[in-house]
Amino acid sequence: MEPISKRAFLQASLTTMLAGASPAQALGTPRKRVAPAVKTPLVTGPFDSTEASLKAYQTPAWFRDAKFGIWAHWGPQAVPRQGDWYARFMYVPGHPHYQHHLQTYGHPSEVGYKDLIPLWRAERFDPEALMARYAAAGAKYFVSMGVHHDNFDLWNSRHQRWNAVAMGPKRDIVGAWKAAATRRGLRFGVSEHLGASYTWWHPNQLYDQFWPKLGVRYDGADPRFADLYYDNRDEPFVNTPESWYTKNPVHHKRWFDRISDLLDQHQPDLLYSDGGLPFGETGRALLAHFFNRNMARGGGLQAVYNCKDSGSGAFDPAWAVQDVERGVLKGINPLPWQTDTSNGDWFDNATYEYKSCTEVVTMLADIVSKNGNMLLNVVLHADGSLPPESETLLAELAPWMKVNAEAIHGTRPWQIFGEGPTEAAAGMFKEKAVYTARDIRFTTKDDTLYAIALGEPRGQTVVTALGASNPHEKRRVRDVRLLGHPGVLRFRQTDQALLIDVPDRLPTRHASAFAIRFS
Repeated sequence: MEPISKRAFLQASLTTMLAGASPAQALGTPRKRVAPAVKTPLVTGPFDSTEASLKAYQTPAWFRDAKFGIWAHWGPQAVPRQGDWYARFMYVPGHPHYQHHLQTYGHPSEVGYKDLIPLWRAERFDPEALMARYAAAGAKYFVSMGVHHDNFDLWNSRHQRWNAVAMGPKRDIVGAWKAAATRRGLRFGVSEHLGASYTWWHPNQLYDQFWPKLGVRYDGADPRFADLYYDNRDEPFVNTPESWYTKNPVHHKRWFDRISDLLDQHQPDLLYSDGGLPFGETGRALLAHFFNRNMARGGGLQAVYNCKDSGSGAFDPAWAVQDVERGVLKGINPLPWQTDTSNGDWFDNATYEYKSCTEVVTMLADIVSKNGNMLLNVVLHADGSLPPESETLLAELAPWMKVNAEAIHGTRPWQIFGEGPTEAAAGMFKEKAVYTARDIRFTTKDDTLYAIALGEPRGQTVVTALGASNPHEKRRVRDVRLLGHPGVLRFRQTDQALLIDVPDRLPTRHASAFAIRFS
């Protein structure tokens, strides 16, 4: 490209930025693309990149039994303590993240996201101690973030110099998490958010539209750092399902190389994508590689692939376990599914309102009653320590799970998911619900039905679904226990309801589980 004058550059800036293009595009920068195609998995086996092949998948029993997992949605974006999407919004004037960055670190043309990465040192990160807390809190699987939209790999990446072994913590974060999870007997998974990264990070190529930095490009336009920030000017991000994933086949191949490297090095049993399965046949080849490599370890197929039915990428319940971000499905789903949520913001946020243990427990019971799992991010500070709110949550979950896990782990849905005045709205980002003691959720295991009261019952609990004339269970109730309470409880079964006398002192806070057996 011929050198251009500052005046010409600024004129191009003013006329093209609002249209989503860059000055260089407006001035005719040549754009070249190579179109590599990934059509076959790296490991051969019963699965290939055809949809018909992938439909032979079946969700393994371990996932259906686990019900509760903990996620470390954690990386350099925890440093500013401003919450999710910091790497994007620090380049968006008018957004609070931009203002925070300007005041705390400097202008993004001079101090960019690349300069935050060395500040993420994880100096208090103790995966063994954390995993012990997570297991005590009832987690049966653990998921480590592999790479977020910020394009920073948390393992010893073969294809990306911007990784946690080379800089920042200078440690294989994914590997450390896996070792700790394995020692505690938890299944291990990884999450990849890389697929959306190529469009998500478009603003780092732009510039202020006002003085004193009018037209001065942010550091994402510096070619020295193109392998972190990309050259993604062709596809401005507008945050629609259609724009979530790039159409550039060069990026498709890069995504395949990076994520297959993550899978090969750490061999997880679960892979999560933040969206649908990316990139058509390339995505299906990656998924087949994941399944085939998992099967090659012996013991049958133990792999789980989580993704969203959100309109971005591909989704088919035949080969993917549906993930619902911060929300639930309506009623009992015939196939296992998962809610992913967080006890706070997705990254550490100094002003965010955290969930209480009661909110987590009642949401978990609702999800499990509908044949789902909960994957809960427990927020970490950038240094790897737990915020007070996360400390409290884990401290309260442990005794609740010690008593009530019987009604959660290894259970299946009953004929109806529950009863009561409150039902969570179905769909993503609709997780807020305030339950009462009249709200009951059902799970079952072997010959026992569990009725979980989502509030704190007092005096008498009424279960209308178990009236003697109910259509769900013709056998009479034989006995009722309250988990954590010695002995059986007094009850009466009328035509209208099962009436259970509740002891004055409840064994646990947050929710109470009644174990009911039949004659």
